[in-house]
Amino acid sequence: MRRRKNFWSQFSVDQVQGVITDHRYKLTVLFGGLVLLFALGMISFISTPPSNFNTEEFFTVDKGMTVSQIASSLKDKHYIRSKTLFKVVVAGVYGADRNAVAGEYNFDKPITTFEIAQRIVAGDFDLTPIKVTVPEGLNKFELSALLDKKLPNFDQNEFIALAEEGYMFPDTYFFVPNIKPKKVVEMMRENFDKKIASLEEGIVKSGRSKEDVIKMASIIETEARKFETRQIISDILWRRLDTDMPLQVDVTFKYVNGKTTFDLTLDDLNIDSPYNSYRYKGLPPTPIANPGLDSILAAISPKDTKYLFFLSDHYGNMHYAVTFDEHKKNKAMYLQ
Repeated sequence: MRRRKNFWSQFSVDQVQGVITDHRYKLTVLFGGLVLLFALGMISFISTPPSNFNTEEFFTVDKGMTVSQIASSLKDKHYIRSKTLFKVVVAGVYGADRNAVAGEYNFDKPITTFEIAQRIVAGDFDLTPIKVTVPEGLNKFELSALLDKKLPNFDQNEFIALAEEGYMFPDTYFFVPNIKPKKVVEMMRENFDKKIASLEEGIVKSGRSKEDVIKMASIIETEARKFETRQIISDILWRRLDTDMPLQVDVTFKYVNGKTTFDLTLDDLNIDSPYNSYRYKGLPPTPIANPGLDSILAAISPKDTKYLFFLSDHYGNMHYAVTFDEHKKNKAMYLQ
């Protein structure tokens, strides 16, 4: 029988060793490539924002926090997937001697671990001011709702507790996203003091206290829109006060139960509240809204008239009367 020749016998020892070495090299390269791809995939995965990335609150870096403490906090609050990667990035990319910048960070959309690390090292808080326009005539409860819509994580209850009704000046403001209610109140009150400075002399000449003027202005603000109309209503209401007549204005009920003239019932008119201007004489205990300059000016510069009664119809038109009988006729004619 003819002996089968060994395949490798036709090659020299050096040739065989060369082939083996070549295969080992290729396997090594292939394995190394797979390891590299796996490592890159893992890095990509763990640097990708978590699916439940926290955009609902600001992330706080307290003064003196270590990188490890920051990493743990970021992980616990769902900003990053890996504490280790964050620490490696801070030390390896930005330098072990770089310190995090203390403060509140606004992460309003998901970003990678690398981006978070870069911002915390650079102190990039992303606190671009937010424009908030406050219209005339809002009370502090309505104002708190407006601020809550515009500012993230705004504490409405704290604002309501701190706000000085009548002294939150309606204007356009630019608030940083993480502003606290106390600061909002301070800014709006400072603006009030600044804007009303030009009317201080007129308030003194009116013979009324500033507190009473602002209370009256808040009523006028919610009763009328035109300046001349506001002056007429100012005259009517001041004369009612001076003759010990109840103010009997419907707008104060909005502060009590949210109702307007067209919603009020006889039961509402009997509510036992110091804001019930039908039941209790005098001005309400506080302003009922935050008036603008026109209403404050109208409160100290009433237009002298013979009227003692007024009402606004369904179209916002004002109707005046000298006597109560005339007023009842206006009610029958314009409010039915």
